[in-house]
Amino acid sequence: MFKEFKEFAMRGNVVDMAVGIIIGAAFGTIVRSLVDDMIMPPIGLLLGSVDFADLFITLREGATAGPYLTLAAAKEAGAVTLSYGAFFNTIISFLIVAFSVFLLIKGMNKMKRKQEAAPAAEPTTKECPHCLSTIPIKATKCGHCTSNL
Repeated sequence: MFKEFKEFAMRGNVVDMAVGIIIGAAFGTIVRSLVDDMIMPPIGLLLGSVDFADLFITLREGATAGPYLTLAAAKEAGAVTLSYGAFFNTIISFLIVAFSVFLLIKGMNKMKRKQEAAPAAEPTTKECPHCLSTIPIKATKCGHCTSNL
């Protein structure tokens, strides 16, 4: 049973998938940082010093009464919140990831089309019609059977 599992786990496509998942998780972390630390602060500044991560609506107050200044304070008090700012950040992260994947696939398709459109290289060898040996294309006599070509 262990041998079968090892064969399954070591197949090329399983290992490739694992590498893709790990790289995807790392890419997701980078995108999250890009959105939270680079994109949203200037947008928040333009909209009057708003931190989108702290935009929420209190549906029910917690143990201590509101108003709550931050989402963390509301969660700590046990309030039930509708966190539309965090949702907005997640949508922006998704759009960045989707656009990045689109650009990656577009580039791969472009390279694939170039490879398919590339002309085949001129052959440098041919087969002797008498002995079927491979000989240079410019040969006039077969080096194997000495037939005239």
